[in-house]
Amino acid sequence: MKPPFLNSQSRSKTKTASKAKVKARTKAKSKTARTRQRKKTRSRTTTKPTTKSKRRVRANTESAANKPGLFPSLIKFTSIILILALCTATLLYLKRDQWGISAMVENFLTDEAEPVPDPAQYAVLTSELEANRKLLNMRYLRATTETQRSEILAEARDLLEENLPAMMRCWLGHPWDFNGTATIPGEGKIACGYFVSTIMRDAGFKINRIRVAQQPSQNIIRTFVDHSENYEIKTNTPYTNYVDHINKKYEGIHIIGLDKHVAFIVIKDGKMRFIHSGGLKRQVVDEDRTNAYSLEHSNYRVISNISRNRNVLRKWILGEAFQTGGTAAARR
Repeated sequence: MKPPFLNSQSRSKTKTASKAKVKARTKAKSKTARTRQRKKTRSRTTTKPTTKSKRRVRANTESAANKPGLFPSLIKFTSIILILALCTATLLYLKRDQWGISAMVENFLTDEAEPVPDPAQYAVLTSELEANRKLLNMRYLRATTETQRSEILAEARDLLEENLPAMMRCWLGHPWDFNGTATIPGEGKIACGYFVSTIMRDAGFKINRIRVAQQPSQNIIRTFVDHSENYEIKTNTPYTNYVDHINKKYEGIHIIGLDKHVAFIVIKDGKMRFIHSGGLKRQVVDEDRTNAYSLEHSNYRVISNISRNRNVLRKWILGEAFQTGGTAAARR
């Protein structure tokens, strides 16, 4: 029989050994569980993709394949720019006269300086013309025969045809305005009707400058030539045909009425000059047949010769008043 203390020692050793075995067994189980977990994780990452994953990958691949590259996009953008530029150029070409582009290009290409109004020369011309008119007046009143009167009328015609264009050109470069009422070259602005009435008044024609300027163009003409046989109306006549016609038929100083405009036409040796306030440059200009835009683009044209009408010359010499709009307007 063993002593009691030996039994307690062996019992203690047995407990310790059991604990160690349990601990070792638990550690082994834990290690096994960790190994299994690693295998599961590894198996998940290496498994085949699901149907959704396949569709997503395929869609991404197709979108990447269909996405345009830089070069096609650049070609498309350049094509759009070229089309817009072509449309803009076409519009500018079609509207070149209406928008004043032709006039700007012409000014840029020519070396001629822009004309400047000359009030000093204008004052000299008007003063000399009035002095000569008074001399003709005295001679006309003393004339006793029709031949003498006809000679004086011819002198008056030559005097007006020489001085009126010079007076008009003293206004060149003067700015236009629809409501312009200037009386002196270089001061303020002047409308087309006021340009005509001011020139005629300052040349010695006894008219109401303001009332004449405010008339329709045909009434402005009727102020000086009261009968229809003394003016000619043309509508929808091709421009070239019209200019050829008036260059052959007329000579001297004329007033011409258009759709919405009135101007002077000076014809000498079969060549016309269109002198007026307005047009593309919006100022007083002296134009030939190639750049008379307002004359070319008017459907209505009424013209009358002022300097070769005997009644007009006689009334100018004698200082008689001209009725605004003619006698028909006066009766109204």
